[in-house]
Amino acid sequence: MARKSGREINGWLILDKPLGPTSTYMVNKLIRLFDAKKAGHGGTLDPLASGVLPIAFGKATATIPYIMDATKRYRFTLTFGESRTTDDCEGEPLAFSDHRPTNDEIRAALPQFCGNVMQVPPVFSALRVGGKRAYDLARAGKPPELPPRPARIDSVTLIERPDPDKAIFEVQSGKGVYMRSLARDIALACGTVGHISVLRRLQCGPFDLSHSQSIDEIVLDKTCETRDKSQTLPVPLLEVATALVDIPALAVTKAEGKALICGQAVNASSWKEASLQDHEANPLWRVTVEGHVIGLCRFKEGQLKAVRMLENHLFFGENDVDYT
Repeated sequence: MARKSGREINGWLILDKPLGPTSTYMVNKLIRLFDAKKAGHGGTLDPLASGVLPIAFGKATATIPYIMDATKRYRFTLTFGESRTTDDCEGEPLAFSDHRPTNDEIRAALPQFCGNVMQVPPVFSALRVGGKRAYDLARAGKPPELPPRPARIDSVTLIERPDPDKAIFEVQSGKGVYMRSLARDIALACGTVGHISVLRRLQCGPFDLSHSQSIDEIVLDKTCETRDKSQTLPVPLLEVATALVDIPALAVTKAEGKALICGQAVNASSWKEASLQDHEANPLWRVTVEGHVIGLCRFKEGQLKAVRMLENHLFFGENDVDYT
């Protein structure tokens, strides 16, 4: 979200999103708290989900796509015996079953959900069908038939069995995997029905709960009377480039960096640490000048070319206020 007014603030804040509000609501709340001109989030969490919600301010919004594509880790509780319209505890009951699978039955069913799989999204999702959101159609009593979509699930692990009605799982997955669908499908594979009753995101790309802060902690700091609200932030932000730490780094000279910032390609012959074939095999490089990340580039046809550049004050003397 961008505003006409507000401060130019750049960096990441990792929110431990509470249960209840939407991700967009939390972004808007933080925009007001920070008096920020521009912000967005790195991956929606449902209102009934909590946990890691990366929020990008200013220049960090340019790196949101790389967080959206990053590996994520979740923990959820699957409640057996009752399926619901939303595949979570917010929906209306659909079907019931008396069967409660054993731990061995659950573990035997899990391998089929790992790897590159096809997954049917929840009917109550933001996917568009004929120009309308699937959840709007479902609420209007016309739930759409959603086709299976490719999904990458790295691992699904049974963590705990608090009682026969519940099982707790930890999942590591790629972009676009619906935990509600996964919980629904695990129950079906075990010969019963079920829905998610608790969902928490533990990690999103390089960000995990150790980086996160609750909204109460942020608001508390905001009201500190000793803080100069005109120049400082309620809490410090992580650097813009923090979102890119999982991408391999490549150091270039200041002259090469300036050329890339200006949209010029740089001859790849100067890089000796690996063969050109190795460089071209990697889709993206995190390019640095004197240890400072300036953007993302890729090798193509023997040249290094810009994909998305983040900084230029090293080369053109910008005097942006740095609130990080």
